[in-house]
Amino acid sequence: MLPDKLQALLGMRHFSGSLRKLTVNKGLVDFSSNDYLGFSKLPVTASHSSNGATGSRLISGHSELHNQVENQIAAFHNAPAALLFNSGYDANIGLIPALTDRADLILFDQLVHASIRDGIQLSQAKSLKYRHNDFDHLEILLSKFSEEEEREVYVITESVFSMDGDMPDLKKLVELVMRFENAHLILDEAHALGVIGKSGAGLAHELDVENDIFARVVTFGKGLGCHGAAVLGSGDLKEYLINYARSFIYTTALPEHSLRSIAYGYRTLSQGEDAVSRLTHNIGLFNKLVLQNGLRLRFRESETAIQVCIIPKNDKVKKAARVLQENGYDVRAILSPTVSQGEERLRVCIHSYNTGNEMENMLKLLAKTLKNL
Repeated sequence: MLPDKLQALLGMRHFSGSLRKLTVNKGLVDFSSNDYLGFSKLPVTASHSSNGATGSRLISGHSELHNQVENQIAAFHNAPAALLFNSGYDANIGLIPALTDRADLILFDQLVHASIRDGIQLSQAKSLKYRHNDFDHLEILLSKFSEEEEREVYVITESVFSMDGDMPDLKKLVELVMRFENAHLILDEAHALGVIGKSGAGLAHELDVENDIFARVVTFGKGLGCHGAAVLGSGDLKEYLINYARSFIYTTALPEHSLRSIAYGYRTLSQGEDAVSRLTHNIGLFNKLVLQNGLRLRFRESETAIQVCIIPKNDKVKKAARVLQENGYDVRAILSPTVSQGEERLRVCIHSYNTGNEMENMLKLLAKTLKNL
């Protein structure tokens, strides 16, 4: 039996309608996964000699293949160096605490991902959030708190926000951070890889500001359709993380088959832009169909693969998702407390392989459903 206080917490989730459950939706049209380009369905291209890496990279798990894949990633993203981590979560909870101590300050966008928040909590640094994409607020905080002696300031944001699908004005942000000598920008590109830019190399690459960003985090479980992550930055940063990032040091390395999947995904992105172009076309078409179906006021405007339909209250958004799923469309509800109360939503993910008919028919059904809620 669970202890009483834990049972009470679980009961509160039941009562509020926010209890999380694992579900398997087979045979539905995919509007929920982060597999934006369909790369998770790429055929296996090479056999592998072992099932496991056998240890951490500092002991027995390192290989020449790790070096090759890190060099490939760094070259693709126009970065001096890349260091592989086992997931985006591992990258953020390794990077952020490793960089900071009690004298330092972290300024983070209020809507950053939970993995970034957990990395901040694991650090010893003071942290303050700034209003979402509000750089006037950020400038006030930088001006007020960045001048203390021996203090390093890390500004953390995302290039595509996972629950809203919007993007910051990254050039403006880079210019602001560069005005403060001891400030450094960390950019999580998890939902930009494979989505933003002609080659899918992300927002920093698209805007040609890679060299002005202290560290970028790219993850492979979304647009690349496999698993793992990397921190991009200077050679010195890579060497530092090898020595101080605990989620890198104290875990078994990625196995060979994961490395080959990552390498194949990057080769596919490098060799052609078809999947990225199809995705870009579908995002534009989806926004037109939202307008045609009278749903513009419900949907947040987004130029990315993440589209958001606001339906306040957990019970209503769950009902809308259930109707869509029962009619063949895998659309998932995002409930509070994952998002704030009143901001409950359907999170619709667009893919390169979605058809115009699928998007149009799903939106027509959604418009009809919303009238009956």
